[in-house]
Amino acid sequence: MNTRNTGKRIGVGLLFYLFLGLISASAQRQEIILNDNWAFRFSHQVQKHTQRVDLPHTWNGQDAQSGKADYKRGIGNYEKTLYIRPEWKGKRLFLRFDGVNSIANVFVNRKHIGEHRGGYAAFVFEITDQVEYGQKNSLLVRANNAEQLDVMPLVGDFNFYGGIYRDVHLLITEPTCISPLDHASPGVYLVQESVNRDQADVMVKVNLDNKTAAQDVELRVQVNDGAKLISRQTSHVSLASNAALQTQVPISIKKPRLWNGRKDPFMYQVTVELFKGGKLVDSVKQPLGLRYYHTDPDKGFFLNGEHVALKGVCRHQDRAEVGNALRPCHHEEDVALMLEMGVNAVRLAHYPQASYVYDLMDKYGIITWAEIPFVGPGGYADKGFVDQASFCENGKLQLIELIRQHYNHPAICFWGMFNELKEVGDNPVEYVKELNALSKREDPTRPTTSASNQDGSLNFLTENIAWNRYDGWYGSTPRTLATFLDQTHKKHPQLRIGISEYGAGASIYHQQDSLKQPAPAGWWHPENWQTYYHMENWKIIADRPFVWGTFVWNMFDFGAAHRTEGDRPGINDKGLVTFDRKVRKDAFYFYKANWNKQEPTLYLAEKRCTLRTQPEQTIMAFTTAPEVELFVNNVSQGKQKTDGFATVIWKGVSLQEGENVIRVVTPGKHPLSDQVTVTYSRNPFIQ
Repeated sequence: MNTRNTGKRIGVGLLFYLFLGLISASAQRQEIILNDNWAFRFSHQVQKHTQRVDLPHTWNGQDAQSGKADYKRGIGNYEKTLYIRPEWKGKRLFLRFDGVNSIANVFVNRKHIGEHRGGYAAFVFEITDQVEYGQKNSLLVRANNAEQLDVMPLVGDFNFYGGIYRDVHLLITEPTCISPLDHASPGVYLVQESVNRDQADVMVKVNLDNKTAAQDVELRVQVNDGAKLISRQTSHVSLASNAALQTQVPISIKKPRLWNGRKDPFMYQVTVELFKGGKLVDSVKQPLGLRYYHTDPDKGFFLNGEHVALKGVCRHQDRAEVGNALRPCHHEEDVALMLEMGVNAVRLAHYPQASYVYDLMDKYGIITWAEIPFVGPGGYADKGFVDQASFCENGKLQLIELIRQHYNHPAICFWGMFNELKEVGDNPVEYVKELNALSKREDPTRPTTSASNQDGSLNFLTENIAWNRYDGWYGSTPRTLATFLDQTHKKHPQLRIGISEYGAGASIYHQQDSLKQPAPAGWWHPENWQTYYHMENWKIIADRPFVWGTFVWNMFDFGAAHRTEGDRPGINDKGLVTFDRKVRKDAFYFYKANWNKQEPTLYLAEKRCTLRTQPEQTIMAFTTAPEVELFVNNVSQGKQKTDGFATVIWKGVSLQEGENVIRVVTPGKHPLSDQVTVTYSRNPFIQ
């Protein structure tokens, strides 16, 4: 069991004394992480044979990733013994679940205390009156990832991993506290009412909850830049007995330092403190990244008055072997790979992701599109929308949860309403209008967007719109992307147009030395076609400044149990990095050379194609250098200037029979080099 106090981990030694009762509990809130030592069994295993698991956990880490389309979707039971200390009597106790997919029913001492429907948002239940103090209490969670017709998402081209796959917390507060019960939000909302380079006006909204007699309390709001105090405001609040209310405290900052994306992701720290009778009883800290931005239909995205070309990727919360049961180190590695490639924007598809992911986006200045799991079928069967009241209410609930839980993250600049819906049958247009209006009521400061893959009224509902385009993969050629963008912009000049997905599959084991377009549904996904696809698509995108943002599908390979293609079943291999994060594909280096000019790069493409069957080859490299020289078997093939897309190409390069050493080198005092040894054979089947 791990323990946190005011958001910081307590050391192992201190933890030992804490649970021996040798130190008194703090008057402020405490947080204990309940990830260790759960007893797990499937609901149908009534013999009560359990296995120990630690959280985060999913039961689909193997079957869903093996290409088993009917992987286990049902109910898993998680049970744990929880000792409730006698000193906690008179305080308030809350259980917080960061994510359970997709329906959770929670029991304390075998008594049902609540249900949460939705697999990607946090939720909180108060258990103050359900536990026995000074005793061991049982905690049972029944997680259900079975198909439901009233819980988003109904369908999706990804795995619906079951389990308690994010952290579980026990939160302990005083009877009067900053409430954690507003849809699991932090209870503090930092509303940026007006921000410019001269002044920032922020309304701090605080939810207070009182479970004692009527009383007067003091609320202090402090803004810091590290150790430097920027602002401090005090408000006196009268609380009725057993009542909750929201109070507001305005703050202003002259000449604010702005959160400026990758250039300068600066954040102030806001501390909200609650005092009763001069004694501190609760506090919450939140980041404050001040920024202003807009999207222009002709010129794209502007942050703090400056144009920023959003060079983005999409990301699933999915990884080989562990599924969606990710730990902080997994999120950190993913973000490190994005930063290496030069990413400055991300679409977190197709659902809310872990709070820590949004923290990392804030920290590193990555503009973020966050969305609810309102997902259509794409090219598959069924629908993403059922026109029934329970489904519609669940979608609204998930949107409220997304916004309230992640409201204070400066990186989030767009709320996403849907992905690839269809208007045939139950038509979602009127419902999307309701979602869009709800989003604006919840957060008037952020625009909405959506990801479309068809014509129709759906494309004109949100403030921004983007399309999922696969020109050159699912048929057609990359040039049709240019035609689509130009015609759409001309026909609808008021639209703020983006590309929410574009990509092509690739296996690092499928290599060819001639460029041939593969069948997407086939078992042959050559890497060099993915590289060509991204090179041609990016040239088109980069030449059109009216495209407000683009997002590669996908940054990483991910699990999709129903897929039968590529080098094995169960994988969507459109990632620029392999499912295990061990191999960066060639297209990754194309983007790195184009997007990350701070890191010198020289990468020789097609190094994994070690068997060549054509006597004359085209040699290609991606580089940040202005010029590169090619050597084959130590003989110079000449220098080439780098083109406008960080690419150098030599055509008609002859290879000798047998082994050939291909090497590229940049000039200068600090040369970069890269090389590979390949075998040329006139008859590759005779070696």
